[in-house]
Amino acid sequence: MRGIGTESESGLHRALKFRYAGEGGQTEIPLKGYVCDGVTEGGEYIEVQTGSFKPLRDKIKKLTEAGPVRIVHPIIVTKYIELFEEGGVLLSRRKSPRKGTPWDLFKALVYAPDLPELPGITIELALVEVSEQRVRDGRGSWRRRGVSITGRELLAHHGSIPLTGPGDYRRFVPFQGDETFTARSLGKKAKIHPVLAGKTLYVLTRLSITTRIAKNGRAWIYRLTGV
Repeated sequence: MRGIGTESESGLHRALKFRYAGEGGQTEIPLKGYVCDGVTEGGEYIEVQTGSFKPLRDKIKKLTEAGPVRIVHPIIVTKYIELFEEGGVLLSRRKSPRKGTPWDLFKALVYAPDLPELPGITIELALVEVSEQRVRDGRGSWRRRGVSITGRELLAHHGSIPLTGPGDYRRFVPFQGDETFTARSLGKKAKIHPVLAGKTLYVLTRLSITTRIAKNGRAWIYRLTGV
């Protein structure tokens, strides 16, 4: 069986798995050669994915053969960072200035842009508040000066945004009619980095929400499909 082991899953993943499976549901379900995170009492399969969707590409195709699938992707709108010594002593707790937005979905979806087109698929953005535990053990990333991330716990669930088909992704195009735009102009209007805007437009074009119509220097020009 292929799938995340319960020993390696984070508290965030575990909490969302149980929340979305719901009362009467089950978790860790063997299915089609994989282990699915859960299934609701009504028969909808639940898969929680905190990172890139690339590992899900083959798995989700198999799961949709058995029934509808909801991929739950957490968007961390508020994060508290707790720093510990190796012995478990809490050194500090602070609120991170980084606030996630629904646009962060495209950082994960860019590696599997065709998933929304599969029959019976819903991608649900869970807007969450978390605490992240870090340990000063000298074995972590050099960017964090050797501090390791050891876990994430769910503190609060602040609602969700379900995307039930390609058409729902139209919400990520803040332009009307025959307006044209580039990744840079999308980034400016949506207040996101142009690189993220580029990933967004790559996915939206694969989903036939936007169309490339011309090029201005190195920048592609887009507009809504069918306009």
